[in-house]
Amino acid sequence: MDTNDPQIILGTMDFGTRVDPDRGFAILDSFAAGGGVWLDTANCYSYWSDPSGSGGASECVIGAWLRARPATRGAVRIATKVRHNPLVPHAPQSAEGLCARAVRVGLEGSLERLGVDHVDLLWAHAEDRAVLLEETVGAFGELVAKGTALRVGAANHATWRVQHARSLAQEQRVEPWSALQLRHSLVLPRPLTPLAETGHRMLTAEDLDLARSEGLAVWSYTSLMWGSYVRADKPLPQTYDHPGTARVLTVLKDVAGELAATRNQVVLAWLMRQGIDPIVGTSRMEQVEEALAARHVRLDDEHLARFAEAR
Repeated sequence: MDTNDPQIILGTMDFGTRVDPDRGFAILDSFAAGGGVWLDTANCYSYWSDPSGSGGASECVIGAWLRARPATRGAVRIATKVRHNPLVPHAPQSAEGLCARAVRVGLEGSLERLGVDHVDLLWAHAEDRAVLLEETVGAFGELVAKGTALRVGAANHATWRVQHARSLAQEQRVEPWSALQLRHSLVLPRPLTPLAETGHRMLTAEDLDLARSEGLAVWSYTSLMWGSYVRADKPLPQTYDHPGTARVLTVLKDVAGELAATRNQVVLAWLMRQGIDPIVGTSRMEQVEEALAARHVRLDDEHLARFAEAR
């Protein structure tokens, strides 16, 4: 596969906490064997599920896997994030933030846990408006100049902040953010309705316009809505309870039947058809196989039109 084509990203948030290391190894093995490339983690994953109250468990599992499978380091790419790891265990209000020192120290800790000398993509996990954007941009640029991060990107940032940061990077002559990570899926919440997950930021048409104009990569999270497309015991949140959702789900059922694909696969294919790289969090190997098979599901213009009309 051309690495410039949209790809399935393996989300590893629960590794080392809700997903034990042995199962994490099996999922990583299956992903790599199926031709998967990108692993997505963060230095804060998952402090809320870890008895220690601190992040790092996910990166530790990936690092142990890389040491046990040394040949895989050249086959996979690692993306991690800084911003949210609590400096005081069990105290999210003590999050490290995005000052220059926090960015530098955060990545140093990630590299140690991962057992690597660089990451392929470093994300600013969310905005930190207590810090001048010039400082954050300079810190990320410094890491690229040192070679400890090959690329940098912004997750959960307002569109105007990303563009402003890119202008600041140009002024400072440092590497700009070249990727966006935002929440996106086939179904949409009710307009103007706040999400229950306050830290999440939805992908907008403006984000996509910026990405396409500037050649930025776009990654989506919560791509499969926690299994709600296929599991009766995982209903969509109340914010998605509106007529458009019902129409979309009807079209999704029909298209999946026509293409002999699962509903999850159709959703992932829909995202990739738009040039978006969907992150898929899994807890079983069969979920990895299902997700990777979505690369072979072909949606034509008529399918896209039906979804657009339903939304």
